[in-house]
Amino acid sequence: MRKQYPGNFKAKVALEAIRSEDTIAELSSKYEIHRALVMRWKKEALSALPDIFGTGKEREQKDQQKLIEELYMQIGQLKVENDWLKKKS
Repeated sequence: MRKQYPGNFKAKVALEAIRSEDTIAELSSKYEIHRALVMRWKKEALSALPDIFGTGKEREQKDQQKLIEELYMQIGQLKVENDWLKKKS
């Protein structure tokens, strides 16, 4: 089973990687984790920064878009179930 790391630990490692005081290899040795994790957490942190500092309107638009996508997925699932039930009866 894979080890689960808490969010505050990931944030700490990602911030250190962003600061570039230590190399990725040094950070992975320091925290006893694989280099790929350090790079992934750094990339995730950097990609999330614009959303954190974005305007409320931008966040609201992204939330609405996500909701729309989820609703379309539900519609598709319900359509498949409905078609299956029609064939069954």
